[in-house]
Amino acid sequence: MRTYVPATTFLLLMSCASSIPKEKPENKYLVKFGPDEACGYLNQVGDTLVPAGKYAFCFTDTIQDLGMVAENKTGKILGIDKNAGVLFEVFNFDNGPDYPQEGLFRIVKDGKFGYADTKGKVVIEPKFACAFPFENGLAKVADDCTEAFSFFEHVEWKSEHWYYIDKEGKQAGKP
Repeated sequence: MRTYVPATTFLLLMSCASSIPKEKPENKYLVKFGPDEACGYLNQVGDTLVPAGKYAFCFTDTIQDLGMVAENKTGKILGIDKNAGVLFEVFNFDNGPDYPQEGLFRIVKDGKFGYADTKGKVVIEPKFACAFPFENGLAKVADDCTEAFSFFEHVEWKSEHWYYIDKEGKQAGKP
């Protein structure tokens, strides 16, 4: 036996369904548009969050948690989030952002080094004068050091007070 819904009930149901407010899509990621040197970022609904040319260079194609861009005036490399907010300055290594090693990379604030993870979270606040990448769970750092330029953009650091830290920033021995 078939049951029929009267047309007025059907129209009432359709009217109610269309009046339910539609949720605005979340800003889950940004996508780069344009060439690296004049790029910008759009969210998934097509809104421009970073206009083309705001940054001198865009290192990241899709930003889910963290993207890397270079400032126009200073050339500093910045970590930005999916809402285009600046998180921190990234250490410039080998003409680009520092490479993540063991899930962490170096960041800079007021001339001091710290570490952030690939999700954009600062794991170890910048407080070291010099800092190397993590290797086997430890990073070699110093609270005082001098720089001696050695070859092109590569810098050699010297210190009499090197020590190792773990991924929580706690001292973990001497070299």
